[in-house]
Amino acid sequence: MSELAHGTLAGLAEIDDTGRDARRGGYSRHLWQNADLELRAWFAERAGRLGLGVETDRNGNLWAWWGEPGPDAVVTGSHLDSVPGGGAYDGPLGVVSALEAVARLQASGFTPSRPCAVLVFAEEEGSRFGIACLGSRLLTGGIDADRARALVDADGITLADSARRAGLEPAHLGADPNALARIGLFIELHVEQGRGLVDLGRPVAVASSILAHGRWRLTVTGQGNHAGATPMPGRRDPLVAAARAIVAVQDAALNHPGSRATVGRLEVVPGGTNVIASSVHAWLDARAPSDSETRALVAGIEEAAIAAVAVNGCSVAVTEESWTGTVTFDPDLVGRFRAVLGGSRVPALPTGAGHDAGVLAASVPSAMLFVRNPTGVSHSPEEFAEVADCVAGIDALETLLRSLL
Repeated sequence: MSELAHGTLAGLAEIDDTGRDARRGGYSRHLWQNADLELRAWFAERAGRLGLGVETDRNGNLWAWWGEPGPDAVVTGSHLDSVPGGGAYDGPLGVVSALEAVARLQASGFTPSRPCAVLVFAEEEGSRFGIACLGSRLLTGGIDADRARALVDADGITLADSARRAGLEPAHLGADPNALARIGLFIELHVEQGRGLVDLGRPVAVASSILAHGRWRLTVTGQGNHAGATPMPGRRDPLVAAARAIVAVQDAALNHPGSRATVGRLEVVPGGTNVIASSVHAWLDARAPSDSETRALVAGIEEAAIAAVAVNGCSVAVTEESWTGTVTFDPDLVGRFRAVLGGSRVPALPTGAGHDAGVLAASVPSAMLFVRNPTGVSHSPEEFAEVADCVAGIDALETLLRSLL
């Protein structure tokens, strides 16, 4: 990323080595672990260079204020955490772009007429505690605080204990109406996670909607036993049963046009090489154009999974872990932003990826800008955006902030 070091995206170069994952490739930056703590310190330092006042709210979200905090603020930002082995742009591009847009406005002598802040949300990807957009859900009251405190990571550490170690008071986690009330409007810039802009030949778009989506845990139960002493006939192997269920997931999604269903994580219990597993946990991500279609997709997957695992004498339980209904960004706001940025030259695009802006949209006016991704690949080390397109995104964000402030 050396070509960024001396340009307007120098912030990305500054964090290029933070959280690199030698095993997976890409980056693994998870809430309140070392890489995330380093990124938080970097953000505070970089915001300080601009004279912004940085504070951490009760849920671990970071706010950098240009001037005095106050109500009806124009807030922009994104997140710094990643999926395991993720790319360099998902999240950090929006944070770096927000800081750069503010720096440009300051350099031009612009004086805002309303409060302004850059906001970094905690645990957007849900890679440590399993709930996507956790920071924005806590802020808005979109998740029960007791449930959130009890969330457990792969090492058995609860969110409450992790928050305490990070210097937060676990009892204070949860809905924060005072912080939320400060947001008059939120704008999130994000690398596009798809090929919409590539196909349209445009560098920047405004988001129109987000597909309904959620996460479910499939727990397949069989009978653990000795790998060498147990004949093949009569085995109740939940891992074989889970494999059948995963194929059923793919088939169900293919039978629902426009939907997406993915099993990207498995946990085999007890996990020994010479042990027939006793249970398998498989995490399902399902998305479709509407709430009802997504619910129908998951119902079909559950029915198919029950039949699939029965072949091996196993059972399956399906537990919902998170849910976000279809988000339609305010058409008037989308139209207004497109007009400011160039009208028909700036498309309005739907997305299948969830974002903090989508969570906030139910509580405050929210919008998104997408920056072209030439590969269309995201949540992978192959994720990319050309410098010129990133600069076009910053140009657009600066223009919007100038019109709003």
